[in-house]
Amino acid sequence: MLVIVVETAPPRLRGRLAIWLLEIRAGVYVGNYSAKVRDYIWRQVQEGIEDGNAVMAWRTNNEAGFDFITLGTNRRIPVEMDGAKLVSFLPEGAISDDL
Repeated sequence: MLVIVVETAPPRLRGRLAIWLLEIRAGVYVGNYSAKVRDYIWRQVQEGIEDGNAVMAWRTNNEAGFDFITLGTNRRIPVEMDGAKLVSFLPEGAISDDL
């Protein structure tokens, strides 16, 4: 399972994602692809996101059962703690580029 969520993404990126994935809500795309296709789709997001932000989550064989990656500016930032990837919130008004 693959989930991509985009915010303030250009229409051409949203259209590009809709070619590969099903848009179940505005900016929320789901599908089921191999790691190779997942990486290709993420490169499309990286090239087209402009000033927006995105997160991609996918099923994997780890303790949590999934992994995720972020792109762009957002108050939610990924942090690793004792081998587990969690999400931390920056204070309101503080913004950082995600990893």
